[in-house]
Amino acid sequence: MTTSALAIFTGKATPVVLEVGGSQSWVLDQRKARACKYAVLYFNDHAPWSTKGFTEHGAAFLVGHISDVIQSEETPDRYLVVFDKYAEVSDAGAWGGWRNPIRYTSIEDLGIDEAHLEFKPMPKPTAQFPGNSAPPPVPAPKGLTIAAAKAGLAETFGVSPDAIEITIKG
Repeated sequence: MTTSALAIFTGKATPVVLEVGGSQSWVLDQRKARACKYAVLYFNDHAPWSTKGFTEHGAAFLVGHISDVIQSEETPDRYLVVFDKYAEVSDAGAWGGWRNPIRYTSIEDLGIDEAHLEFKPMPKPTAQFPGNSAPPPVPAPKGLTIAAAKAGLAETFGVSPDAIEITIKG
């Protein structure tokens, strides 16, 4: 029998994971992620937001026991994979070069022996996010009408909308 796992390629080091209570800001299938028992974190040293030099690029550094997968407070259209306990690991393999930073797999396929993991309880999260007090994200425009384009251009250039001519070739 295999034990389901979520492989995550992240630039956030262990202190950040402990601060937020898990690994966050992921686009994933919440139902599939909740069905996984563990999340194995691999370090992405090349990410612009990474904790540079934390560990070797691509190395597994933490196994988290997944207690929930919730909407991220930092980025509402993404998810936080919440851990209730974690084990720091070394020499536990490397990121497989998969295309996406999230991979649904098993702990066995990742080469990690569950019996050798020494879990510690997760500390209470300390990170503060704006949550619901932040303004809602501005939705991307679905399209633009000629009248709206003329009005916007007229305002930008300080002229009347009647002075704007738009030509569409196609």
